[in-house]
Amino acid sequence: MAETHHTFCRICEALCGLEVDVDGGRVTAIRPDAEHVATQGFSCPKGMKQHKMYASPDRVRYPQRRSGAGFERASWDEALSDIGARVKRIREEHGPDAIAMYVGTAAGFSVLHPIFAQGFMAGLGSRSMYASASQDCSNKFAVAREMYGFPFTQPFPDLDRTGCLIVVGANPVVSKWSFLQVPSPARTLKGIEARGGRVFFVDPRRTESAKVAGEHVFIRPNTDVFFFLSFLRELIASGGVDRERVDRHTTGFEAIARLVEPWTPERTARVTNIDPGKLREMVASYRAAGRAAIYSSTGVNMGQNGSLAFWLQECINAISGNLDRAGGTLVGRGIFDFAAFGRRTGTLLRDDRSRIGNFRSVNDAFPGGLLADEITTPGPGQVRALFVTGGNPLITMPGAERLRRAFGKLDLLVTIDLFRNETGSLAHWVLPATSPLERADLPFIFPLLLGLQRRPYLQASRAVVRQDGEQRDEATLYLDLCRAAEAPLFGSKIAQRALEGLTALHSTLHPDEPRSLPQELLLSALLLATGNGTFGRLAKSSHGRLRPPHREDDFLGKRVVTDDGRVHLAPRALVDRAQKLDAEYEAELSREGQLKLITRRRVTTHNSWTHNLEEFVETDNGTNHLYVHPDDAARLGLREGDLADVSTDVATVRVPVRLLADLMPGTVALPHGWGHQHASGLSVARKTRGVNVNLLAADGPERLEPLSGMAHLTGFVVSVRPASGPQDTTSWSGLPAEEA
Repeated sequence: MAETHHTFCRICEALCGLEVDVDGGRVTAIRPDAEHVATQGFSCPKGMKQHKMYASPDRVRYPQRRSGAGFERASWDEALSDIGARVKRIREEHGPDAIAMYVGTAAGFSVLHPIFAQGFMAGLGSRSMYASASQDCSNKFAVAREMYGFPFTQPFPDLDRTGCLIVVGANPVVSKWSFLQVPSPARTLKGIEARGGRVFFVDPRRTESAKVAGEHVFIRPNTDVFFFLSFLRELIASGGVDRERVDRHTTGFEAIARLVEPWTPERTARVTNIDPGKLREMVASYRAAGRAAIYSSTGVNMGQNGSLAFWLQECINAISGNLDRAGGTLVGRGIFDFAAFGRRTGTLLRDDRSRIGNFRSVNDAFPGGLLADEITTPGPGQVRALFVTGGNPLITMPGAERLRRAFGKLDLLVTIDLFRNETGSLAHWVLPATSPLERADLPFIFPLLLGLQRRPYLQASRAVVRQDGEQRDEATLYLDLCRAAEAPLFGSKIAQRALEGLTALHSTLHPDEPRSLPQELLLSALLLATGNGTFGRLAKSSHGRLRPPHREDDFLGKRVVTDDGRVHLAPRALVDRAQKLDAEYEAELSREGQLKLITRRRVTTHNSWTHNLEEFVETDNGTNHLYVHPDDAARLGLREGDLADVSTDVATVRVPVRLLADLMPGTVALPHGWGHQHASGLSVARKTRGVNVNLLAADGPERLEPLSGMAHLTGFVVSVRPASGPQDTTSWSGLPAEEA
């Protein structure tokens, strides 16, 4: 008999409430939860069809060992014994930093997963952590640490009360609101206009969001920092500074004012192509609203100057008096003061530097764009073993082909995932993890510890179904790896023994269930420690339980954790970097007339891991396309459906063309997440013909953003020409065209 369970999605920040029908131990349907306290009946196609992905015959259900014939099934004892022995040998011979971990996006959407992954690395004594954040958001963390004293202090727009919202390089209708949990983004944007507010979208493409509400303003790709400079300059020049707040709660205003003074709208228009009158109109609207916010996301983050652009954005919101103001930007409260805890304990505040490139760690992790060099460069600390958890770096990272060759040199590569993807196809071991529907959970770190929710709430989800093989949740898996490697969790033998004892007790009490830590008990401990009751009590509120709403005047002078308790508007590292922008401005002028490439996403795709479901790829004819403005296509001799070769100094890819008038002339767009031809464990995705756009992006220390280690994955110069040679699909591979 079918049963209906209530849970929440863990694919992205929206965390949509879901109703899940289960019959005979299988999920038969997923619907939005109309009674959910925050998401109120909203969900995207990915959330409602995720069970089809998890039920795929390609799902990794048992440990897999690479052999001469491919991959073969192995037992957990065999996997843990072999991995543990290799890790111990590498650690003894080369030191703990020779063992690295790459933490992907999927790892973040579980409370226990990142905690236990970090506990494993701490037990080994290794600093060699790498994170997917350095592909899309490390700039925000690096800047927040400089300005607010803690990387996870992330102000967000108060969307329900703002009178003017300026969105730069973000498309919430398709990608939601990065970091902030906002269901039904289209309805939210329309709501701002309905109450008389103004919305601007600054983007090289007229996005789906701009078609829903507001006004679209074209900007030349990778020139965002110059837009922010002139916006801040005009805000100051027009008298838009709240001096009382600035003097009471910030430092460095005079330095900022001097820095931006030369950057007039007329000067920056030469590279941004934004009319000076339009920029001044946006500044005037921002000021006239009284309560306004300027916000940016991955289109800015992944550019060449993501840290500087985000810093200037935060300065705009702060000096105008909109930081910590209703209708401006707010700083949420989690279930405890995570910033104060981090400052007190040093959590996420390591000051160490990478072996290659001397990059400072961000959130206790080094840039992923260094990983190939760290593997191939001899010397103390050379990476010889790599654990990849919840990610697929061979699709998501720059220099993907160079990284592929580097992975082939590792003594040990272990992936922990639902599928054997591109990265897993090179692994020595693939370990099966549980899906979100197969484990107990709370909302992940951003809403739980930071309060990054439009409507703050808590929700507990029990496992909806039991795993159909020998999959293990990541917390249990890392505890087992700690034992196998003789490296106790967080370096604590007491913690290791206690958790192993709890696991054994749980297995004794529930002999018919797979081996697992008592997850609900651990999550209850977190809730009880923060005064939020037990997991079981929270689970009874099946549609979620509201927390106190966000308040203004709740951050400045109260929860800023810099040494002096003030917001630092002019951190030395950022000011020094900004003073070098004249040279970059001149370089940008020299690129006039050259094509620049941006990425884009469809609502049915999420990074790289939804392409193994036929109905998610069939609408694209099994490939991504190069979108070209009709004027550019005519100049290049391209027509709809033609094949084009797209080149940088790193690689060339071949891809079919689609014409798109929504693009700014001089801009081409190539969706990311494609290029699965080397994924031996993805039977649907490997038959697609798309190309990996990140083959075109460069890795290595000289090509990363120096302040945060961010890769430059959008807005870079490309050359595009009609494809030469055979005009057939055999050229559409995930390799550079020269090697296809």
